[in-house]
Amino acid sequence: MGSVPLRDALSATLLALACLLAPCGTLAAWATLGLADTGRYVDAIAPLATDPAVRDAVADAVDDEVVRTLAPAPANADTGTDAALTSFVRDAVHSFTRTEAFRTAWEAGNRAVHDAVLHALRDDTAPRGPVTVDLAPVTAQLKQRLAADRMPYAHRIPVEHTAVPVVPAEEVAGLRKGYHVLDAAAFWLPLATVVLAVTGIAVAARRRRALTATGLGTALGGALLALAVAVGRRLTLADLPDRLHRPAAAAIYDALTATLRTASWLLLALGLTVALVSWLAGRHAARRDAPPPVAAPDGRFRQPPATLPGP
Repeated sequence: MGSVPLRDALSATLLALACLLAPCGTLAAWATLGLADTGRYVDAIAPLATDPAVRDAVADAVDDEVVRTLAPAPANADTGTDAALTSFVRDAVHSFTRTEAFRTAWEAGNRAVHDAVLHALRDDTAPRGPVTVDLAPVTAQLKQRLAADRMPYAHRIPVEHTAVPVVPAEEVAGLRKGYHVLDAAAFWLPLATVVLAVTGIAVAARRRRALTATGLGTALGGALLALAVAVGRRLTLADLPDRLHRPAAAAIYDALTATLRTASWLLLALGLTVALVSWLAGRHAARRDAPPPVAAPDGRFRQPPATLPGP
């Protein structure tokens, strides 16, 4: 099948493309099968209800909103009553985040938000406008807990079925197109990776060497993917304006990318294993096929000239 240099060049091109597509396909599959699956998303995010950083971040956000509702006085009108009310609300909200009711509300709220966003991304016929979600059930649970703690004015907390926007209207169309691209890439990129790798090894003049190179390239792709996850974490946290909530954002990022990190290390381990096994098999075959030494006229044993192994 053609000359050896031509086959090696074609094989190297195909294998390079396969090794390049492997981490890209892994990333697309993680985004589509992990982030875009409500059950897996909730399973990943639910344990964060017990994370202290996440609890504090949620409590601070809810506390500010409740205080603004109960005591909408100007910032310069700081009275003793308002200070006492603010302190009581803060203690009550932080206490609530440590209850089973909060964990239920956290899971229900994340499921509701994810379902709303996913419906907007998948359904091209969805009405135009922002993606909204109704968080009235979460507010109702908080109101019930505060009333049980005999907090003054807890009955004044409104529980209205209002549409809370979670994705601006101008971003929905772009996110929908990106989701469809990732959905297609999650199927085609892994398939193309396998086809290119198999074809590259098949056309190689030295297939064992091509298999070793494929393993090393796959390992390199896995290492680069793990590095990309780490760099993405650093950049994500650096862009947050609120330094106090960076630990909570870090916990959420780590929870969502746990599967991707595992996949990157699996690529690294699989590639190194394939490369090592192929290299050891080549060494063993070379020793097995080596001709025995022959006796020279002077009585010494000499090794015949080595021959290159076949493909």
